[in-house]
Amino acid sequence: MVALVGTALLAAPGVEAVDRVLRTEIEIAATPEEVWKAWTTPEGIATFFAPVGKVDLRVDGTYDVWFNPTGEPGERGAEGMRILDVDPARRFVFTWNAPPNIPKIRGRRTVVVLDLAPLPGGRTRLRFTHAGWAEGTDWDRAYDYFDHAWNAVVLPRLRRRFEMGPLDWSQVPALPPVAPTLKVSLVEGAAPGGAR
Repeated sequence: MVALVGTALLAAPGVEAVDRVLRTEIEIAATPEEVWKAWTTPEGIATFFAPVGKVDLRVDGTYDVWFNPTGEPGERGAEGMRILDVDPARRFVFTWNAPPNIPKIRGRRTVVVLDLAPLPGGRTRLRFTHAGWAEGTDWDRAYDYFDHAWNAVVLPRLRRRFEMGPLDWSQVPALPPVAPTLKVSLVEGAAPGGAR
């Protein structure tokens, strides 16, 4: 298991942490408290992230985000994720898994860290980090998948939610990505995507 502690990655014995993360910073037209509620409540999740969310907001509580609420168990989305850190309106950390179309690693977990900071004018700076990637073809596929999913789907929808109101799940708009890529190597001088 790979876990994020502070800014360092720690790997359990026998598991090598890969020196890559998905990371970006964006500004959101809402206070940290409003952004916090969007990520940490079922009502907030439904405004931008997925039609259904289930949250037990405590360390080691569950964090479920169902993109396909009518799907069979295991096919709904992020099911059975765990909350690792709760610092209201400042930091929210939770586990994440690969999508159902990458079944070999779906039972494994990565870590998402949301750091919120107030900005003038009632705005928020969100530093988004997704870490804990292992090596192999399936992990590379998941890394590419989430580079797109966070960058061109979830984070743009979060921004839009506070600029134009909650998302209408019957008419989901295509939005531009927040950055060209979220891929970052933790090895100085390495190419994006973990290449050395």
